[in-house]
Amino acid sequence: MRVLLVGAGGVGTAITRIAARRQFFEHMTVADYDLGRARSAVEALGEQGHRFAAARVDASDPAAVRAALAENRCDVLLNATDPRFVMPLFEAALAHGALYLDMAMSLSRPHPSRPYEECGVKLGDAQFARAAEWEAAGRLALVGMGVEPGLSDVFARYASDELFDEIEEIGIRDGADLVVEGYGFAPSFSIWTTIEECLNPPVVYEAERGWFTTAPFSEPEVFDFPEGIGPVECVNVEHEEVLLVPRWLKARRVTFKYGLGDEFIGVLRTLHKLGLDRTDPVRVSGGSGQVAVSPRDVVAACLPDPAGLGERMRGKTCAGTWVKGVKDGRPREVYLYHVVDNQWSMGEYGSQAVVWQTAINPVAALELMACGTWSGSGVLGPEAMPPRPFLDLLTEYGAPWGMREQ
Repeated sequence: MRVLLVGAGGVGTAITRIAARRQFFEHMTVADYDLGRARSAVEALGEQGHRFAAARVDASDPAAVRAALAENRCDVLLNATDPRFVMPLFEAALAHGALYLDMAMSLSRPHPSRPYEECGVKLGDAQFARAAEWEAAGRLALVGMGVEPGLSDVFARYASDELFDEIEEIGIRDGADLVVEGYGFAPSFSIWTTIEECLNPPVVYEAERGWFTTAPFSEPEVFDFPEGIGPVECVNVEHEEVLLVPRWLKARRVTFKYGLGDEFIGVLRTLHKLGLDRTDPVRVSGGSGQVAVSPRDVVAACLPDPAGLGERMRGKTCAGTWVKGVKDGRPREVYLYHVVDNQWSMGEYGSQAVVWQTAINPVAALELMACGTWSGSGVLGPEAMPPRPFLDLLTEYGAPWGMREQ
C-alpha cells in the first residue's frame, strides 16, 4: 500500500507518528500546501521516517492532487484536511482510481427558510451522490473514519451486532476535562471545523420522522464520563454520525451531543453575532490596499494552533457511544468509550490527546484495508464494516477501549 496523506497539521502529523510504528504500508507521501510543514512532519520521525516523503500539493486543485497520486504511485488517498477540501480530494481519488479515506464529510448547507426544523443539504450528501460511480469503479471511499465520526460508528455497529436485540437510541456523547494553561480561550481542535459543526443546525434522526434539525446547543443533558472525567453538560451539535448510523443500523433515534461548557458556547455565540463565523470573504483595508479575507479564517489565525498546545494541556478526553435498548427481553444501556490522557499521548507520541485520538483510527482502518479485512466498493461509512477486527486492532495499538453498563 502506497498512501498519499494530504494535510500535515496536528492530525496529519499524529498520523505519521502512529503509522511509522506499523509495517502494513510500503510508503507514505505527506503532502501539504505548506511544504515546510510537510517536511517538519517527516523530519520529526527521525530514523522511523525512511518510508515517508514530503511534498507540496494544493488540496483545492483536483488536477494537482491527481498528479501527486500518479507521481508517488499512491493507491490510497488519506484526507487529513478540514472539510472545505473534502470534495476536490474525493473527486481526485475517484478520477485517479485510488481508494479514499477521510475523517470529516462534505459540508452541509442549512435549509433556506426553516433551518431549525428541516434539513437542507446534509453532511455527506455530495459524497453519497457519487456513490454509484465509486461502486461502478469497484473502488472504496471510506468516509467519516476519525474518532467522531469513526470509532463512535464502529461502537454503534458493535452494539447492534453483539449487545442488543432492539435499539431505542444511539447517542454519541463526547466530553473532556482538558485545561490549557496560559490561555483564556484555546480550542483543542480546529476552530474552523468547530465553528462549522457547533453553529450549524444540529441534525437528529427518528425512525418515524427521518432526519430533522433543531436549534444549536439544544436539549442540554448532564452525562457522567468515565475514568475520572465526571459529569459534563452536553448539547446537540451537528455531526456526521447522525447522518451515517441510520444508513446501516436500525435504531429508533440517533443523536450527537458534545460537552462544550457555558464559556465555549458563549464565545461561539458572540462570534456568530459579530459575523465572525462567516466563510465568505469581506474586503479589509491594508497597507497595500484592500484585501479579501474570510472572517472565520481570521479567527483561526488569531488563535493558537491546537497541535502546539500539548505541553500546556492537562486532563483527559473521552469519545463514546451510548446505546439504549433491549437484550434477551430485558432493558439495557451501555456506554462504549475511548479515553486518552494528554500526558500519556504527549509522552508516548508527542501529540496532544484530541488530535492523537482522531489520528489513530484512520491508521487502523488503513491497516485493515491493506490486509483485506475491511473491503468493499462505493461510499461506505464505518458502520458498513465488521467492528470486532477494528476494536481488537485498536487494543493492539496500545489504545484500549472500554464499556460501561449504565
